[in-house]
Amino acid sequence: METIWFFLWTLLWAVYFILDGFDLGMGTLMPAVARTDMERRIIFNAQGPFWDGNEVWLITAGGVTFAAFPNAYAVLFSALYAPLLILLFCLIFRAVALEFRNKIENPMWKNVCDLGLFVGSFAPALLLGVAFANLFMGLPIDQNGVYHGNLLMLLNPYGLAGGVLFVLMFCYHGALWMQLKTEGVMHDRAYAAARVLWPLLLAAVLGFICLSAYYTDMYARISQHPVVWSFLTLAVVGLIGTRLSINGSTIGAWVFSAVFILGLTFFGVFGMYPGIILSSIDPAYSVTIFNGASSPLTLKIMLGVTLAAVPVVILYQAWVFWIFRHKVTEDAINSDSHAY
Repeated sequence: METIWFFLWTLLWAVYFILDGFDLGMGTLMPAVARTDMERRIIFNAQGPFWDGNEVWLITAGGVTFAAFPNAYAVLFSALYAPLLILLFCLIFRAVALEFRNKIENPMWKNVCDLGLFVGSFAPALLLGVAFANLFMGLPIDQNGVYHGNLLMLLNPYGLAGGVLFVLMFCYHGALWMQLKTEGVMHDRAYAAARVLWPLLLAAVLGFICLSAYYTDMYARISQHPVVWSFLTLAVVGLIGTRLSINGSTIGAWVFSAVFILGLTFFGVFGMYPGIILSSIDPAYSVTIFNGASSPLTLKIMLGVTLAAVPVVILYQAWVFWIFRHKVTEDAINSDSHAY
């Protein structure tokens, strides 16, 4: 049961990165691709109907951490309290910017909201990458789960490399979504951004994989479970597929990008298996899926609830994506009194 829940925990994070990743990417790219108020509104409306549903997967991932691996939750939210609090405030700023930008016809207010969307997108992408890279490397936690470090210690070269990787990954994913949802000038700028970002993303992935060999014991753990290499193969297929599809099928390019994110997430997280929070002080102090999990009965009950509830959430979110499948254009925004 512990391994099943570790798989589901990883899957929830991967789904969150795929869905909210394009929101965070578009928000980060907005200053570079949107030059007028209407162009910025197009970006707001391209993510407006989806962002809150996408964030549900972040809440779910956090909830599963608490319910399935309570010891890991306690250590994680203690050790990473500062970056998680910053992440929370950034997501709040982003939500305010999205929902209230068009409520007041004031240029200064709109500029503040535009800044809120950018910061509330860029900072979470960076922080998520820094956090997961440090988890891969290991945190200085003792036998009691007490973190012996500070926020600045997380900003090490490997952590920052993870942050850069996540920012580029989400920006590329967001550029593809923007290309899918827009037309005309915005479509062309999104396409150009994706073409520029792909080689940068490739370089970031290769660099992070090489740094992982130096800063982590990931490959030693993977050697004990060779099946994990299949996730890296999946990521490679996704990364190559999205580049080959970008000139033809826009939806195909975005789907391949999602496959890339899925494979890379599973490869990185399963590179910690069976650990969830690795200790850099002593491996014996690490929180694993075995010493950090809830009781077998709790895991079985949760599995039943999850198998019953998650398909409903998926169906609802698929319905939302279908309802708002249309392109976001200036005419559509002007004709919709509820537009963002």
